[in-house]
Amino acid sequence: MAVKIRLRRMGAKKAPFYRIVVADSRYPRDGRFIEEIGTYDPNQEPSAVKVDAEKVKKWIANGAQPTDTVKALLKKNNVL
Repeated sequence: MAVKIRLRRMGAKKAPFYRIVVADSRYPRDGRFIEEIGTYDPNQEPSAVKVDAEKVKKWIANGAQPTDTVKALLKKNNVL
């Protein structure tokens, strides 16, 4: 099972809001997930990112791979 840390799109049309989730890579983008570990709101100025750093580190230690976008967000917030 390939586990990814990725964004799950929420919110209205043209007003996205994302949840950072841990999910099996075979599931669809907005489908089933294992655990929610944070949020990302690009509509605010500056963009708001809230992440549970302990959960992120636990999942990465267990082999979860963050997507490129999530990796950039985590680096920007000094979690990675």
